[in-house]
Amino acid sequence: MQTVSSPATLAGKRLLVVGAGGFIGGFICRAGIARGMEVTAAVRESTSRRHLTDPSLRFLVLDYDDPSQLESALSESEPWDYIIYNLGATKAATFPEFNLVNYEYLRRFVETLKKTSRVPSRLLFMSSLSALGPGDEKNYTPLDESSIPNPNTRYGLSKVKAEQYLEFQGGIPYIIFRPTGVYGPHEKDYLMMVKSIDSHFDFGVGFRPQMLTFIYVDDLVDAMFDALAAGVEGKRYIISEERSYTQKEFRRIVAEELGTKWVIPVRLPLWLTWVASYAAEKIGHFRAKPSTLNRDKFKIMKQRNWNADVSAAQRDFGFKTRFSLRDGIRETVRAYRAGL
Repeated sequence: MQTVSSPATLAGKRLLVVGAGGFIGGFICRAGIARGMEVTAAVRESTSRRHLTDPSLRFLVLDYDDPSQLESALSESEPWDYIIYNLGATKAATFPEFNLVNYEYLRRFVETLKKTSRVPSRLLFMSSLSALGPGDEKNYTPLDESSIPNPNTRYGLSKVKAEQYLEFQGGIPYIIFRPTGVYGPHEKDYLMMVKSIDSHFDFGVGFRPQMLTFIYVDDLVDAMFDALAAGVEGKRYIISEERSYTQKEFRRIVAEELGTKWVIPVRLPLWLTWVASYAAEKIGHFRAKPSTLNRDKFKIMKQRNWNADVSAAQRDFGFKTRFSLRDGIRETVRAYRAGL
């Protein structure tokens, strides 16, 4: 498909944000409103609306476990021009739980869109770079759109399954984003790393070189709207800052932005990290609450090569980041210090 040379204006268009209550969801809603769109936040009854406070924001309550409620809610709403599907689970105790939230809920939602004649002009699905699995860990060749998915985590497998559903079921004009690690205000996993460095300790895993990539949340959200405006369709895009960083570079940038004078780097051997991950996962099972540290997370931490080639997004819709890692960490630390 050729790149659209004259991006369409999004002002006045109707946007539905599915999974609006998550970390990224609030940023998507605010960005849509700032672009003059009529934005509806799809949330569950129990979803916190702490970061969904704009008075112009509309709400749609959806129950993905109740097909009749899902059908009723969608059929009673006016059609949307665009849908950004941001619903997903990043932590779960078992693959069936990942599969339910990351694949089955998407399937139910899309089938209900078709049934109620609510298929949009574009549906942008938020997948993950983890859908590709480990890349070249010898020469550190960047992952790109031609990389064959070979996920080694339950999370990544559930995302690939959802991607393939969109690609092969037909009838949905889709765009798939595979972002690398997304960070920014309100995000919790990277905030744990910031807090650790603020306490003068930086914990890492393994002793082989590891190349890390990041994308600041505002850059990711800008890319979503740029892709929608450009009219691309039926494509998958890796979204990341162009360059990669070592753990040492990440630690130095965070420490400098925190004003931390000294940090002790602590490297844990892979075998010990696996034992800790296994134990934490079992404790999570016992408490019926997914643990942040688990065997899936171990495989992600173990992966050495997160280099990413974003040339396809640059070519098709002019993707360009505004925030370097330092810029993004500065904003993240500012929010952290302010208790936001």
